[in-house]
Amino acid sequence: MRAAHLAQNHRWSPAVPDRTRTDVLAIQAIVANASPSAWRDGLVVSRHRDELTVALLDGQLVALSTLAAPEVGEPVAVHPVAGVVALGGAWFSALARDETSR
Repeated sequence: MRAAHLAQNHRWSPAVPDRTRTDVLAIQAIVANASPSAWRDGLVVSRHRDELTVALLDGQLVALSTLAAPEVGEPVAVHPVAGVVALGGAWFSALARDETSR
């Protein structure tokens, strides 16, 4: 009984952040959570329709196809392995278009 109670309340644990996931598949969330060191921080440099261009802090530019709609200059985090972009507390699926050096 105790194990079932813990499993049921696991999603309310402070160790498991409550994120809004928009069009993110379960496998994407699992990969993103399993490899936290793969997240890369950046700033949005342009947004046109469903394409978002992000200047990562390591000097790379990445173009993503996503439903995320941040403003230009807004900080985001990109998980290239999982195909996820985080905007505040919300995660969105993101397909990388290309990646180039500055």
